Amino acid sequence: MAFTMKQVVLSLGAVLVVGCAGSRANLADADVARYTSDASAFDTHSFFYDTGAEVVVFDAQFTEAQAEKVLAAIRAKTGNPIRYVVVTHPNPDKFNGVGVFQREGAKVVASEATAAAIPAVHAYKKYFWVNVVKAFTEETYPAQAKVDVTFSGTYALPLEGGAKVELSELKHAGVTTTQTVAYVPGRKALIVGDLVHHKAHAWLEGGLRDGKAVPDVDAWKAALDELAAWPDATVYGGRGEAAPVAEAIAAEKRYLDGMVTLVNAYAAELGGRKAELCGDAAAPHYAELEQRAAAAFPEYTLKYMVGYGVYGLVNRLACGG
Repeated sequence: MAFTMKQVVLSLGAVLVVGCAGSRANLADADVARYTSDASAFDTHSFFYDTGAEVVVFDAQFTEAQAEKVLAAIRAKTGNPIRYVVVTHPNPDKFNGVGVFQREGAKVVASEATAAAIPAVHAYKKYFWVNVVKAFTEETYPAQAKVDVTFSGTYALPLEGGAKVELSELKHAGVTTTQTVAYVPGRKALIVGDLVHHKAHAWLEGGLRDGKAVPDVDAWKAALDELAAWPDATVYGGRGEAAPVAEAIAAEKRYLDGMVTLVNAYAAELGGRKAELCGDAAAPHYAELEQRAAAAFPEYTLKYMVGYGVYGLVNRLACGG
């Protein structure tokens, strides 16, 4: 199995950030809150919405240790029961931590396509973290996530007191093979997982198809265009900042086009050495692409995401993957 991600040493540290626009505040100031892990868990956002009667969590973090921190953040602000955990797409930083919330009585909700994709993604990533990086053992890697409620198309979470959370499965794949977005009408909040990394470098590995990670940039951009169905929303992505929907769409498409151009230009520059991108000598090239991406998008954070995940885009564009 050809992985090229850098070894990450897991830790328990995390940053708690709360507020509808990404500002530091108390949950009392806003119904939609954000927890952000540290870099060891990929600076991943989990959002949670306190309706006043119950709590909905969006994406469950990469490890149960990180999920426990989300739980602690919720419990520090409200005693309302955690009713649902929504998984926006089948990546392990979205579903590995769901067991923490299930033990609190929450139900895990995902599209049928996401639920169907989880077993293969779990096996693929478990192999990497246990056998390649050796950051986990068979016993310590998170158990495969179990989904309690599935849906196809759209689904309104059954909440108390007239609160609304509307889930929509997009027609196009985004960062992976399938994508759900969650809209909270009362806050005009559109929670989209890693479909958007506003002002942050994106995860470019791609979705798992037939045992290989294959990004589909055209489908990703088409999925972004679907967000225009919520013209007044603020988009909350899996990393980076919140942004108005039109701005988020335009910026993410610009970034994706820029990264395709950058990778293609670098492959052409290598000339006769292009084959190095496709074998065991690729790691230095990924590091170089990380630096070039940082130079091309100097205002963007989390450049390490390029070094971790650009292998998928490289394989697709330069190696016939």
